[in-house]
Amino acid sequence: MTGDAHHLLPSGTPVTLIGIDGHPVAGSGRVFPSDAELRQALAALITARRLNDQAHALVRQGRLAVYPSSHGQEACQVAAAQVLDDGDWLFPTYRDTVAAVGRGVDPVEALTLLKGDWHCGWDPYEHRVAPHATPLATQLPHAVGVAHAARLRGEPTVAMALCGDGGTSEGDFHEALNFAAVLRAPVVFLIQNNEYAISVPLARQTAAPSLAYKGIGYGIPGERVDGNDVAALLTVLGEAVARARAGEGPQLVEAHTYRMQAHTNADDATRYRTSAEVDAWLERDPITRLERHLNLPASDVSEMREAADRVAAHLRDGLNRDISPTPAQLFEYVYATPTSQLREQQAQLADEHAREGAAG
Repeated sequence: MTGDAHHLLPSGTPVTLIGIDGHPVAGSGRVFPSDAELRQALAALITARRLNDQAHALVRQGRLAVYPSSHGQEACQVAAAQVLDDGDWLFPTYRDTVAAVGRGVDPVEALTLLKGDWHCGWDPYEHRVAPHATPLATQLPHAVGVAHAARLRGEPTVAMALCGDGGTSEGDFHEALNFAAVLRAPVVFLIQNNEYAISVPLARQTAAPSLAYKGIGYGIPGERVDGNDVAALLTVLGEAVARARAGEGPQLVEAHTYRMQAHTNADDATRYRTSAEVDAWLERDPITRLERHLNLPASDVSEMREAADRVAAHLRDGLNRDISPTPAQLFEYVYATPTSQLREQQAQLADEHAREGAAG
């Protein structure tokens, strides 16, 4: 590789700032986040873990139809939300409830899709969080479009587009990277490489040295980061957002992490991975690592856990409420301004409903 193309190459090993023992890693050459930023991240991590646990319980109680847990990889989502400004946009996948909540979305609304009530439970414009994308990688071209439009308007907006390692095998991923690079759209693509696309291991998905190298073919710089080290994530993602905002075009970051639980409650992870493999990741837990590093008074951590319990209680109470949908709601969110055909159908349904009520 010649010329200025070297800047596209990611680090040979993932950027790490805090070791699993909680001690800073020497020689990284990166700016370390402040204690205040790390305390904020720890509180968010504790809340994220509590949300995952509560959602898992709600599935077993029949209050959620399905839940794709992010247990073990919460640091990626916490950092993604924390490095964005209020005017930026987040484009999450179905596993990124924690990131949506980190941007201010009510956790009850964030899980409405997975309960089966609505396709999206929140107003995307209120917190600038796009709907959960269940199909793999379809949200990535949307992120490019929003970022490009903002750039044309002269707005300093950055779009953070999340996907998993499985999403990088989809055509939408490649189209999004190509368009973003050509248009120099201010997008940060964050790949949460948790080693599996449901049951398909990474080695069966790509022959690249790492997923961060996939940006080279499009002219997008890539970087690798320890996805269980929230300090490294805050720094690497913060730098990527700053470069995108400064007009340097799209950025690609691969976070190396691990999905500790099954793909969803419908999955049996023991069929494709061993307990020894899972256990090896326990010592890399992002919460334990950050708690060791900060070494906060027990009372401070206790307050964070109490706050997380309140969020979990709010989620539990919200999802335990029974919803009584009405037929008229079928027409409420099809178009901002209903078409004449929709208005005609709505009137017809209302008339039939009224006749049934009168007959009953």
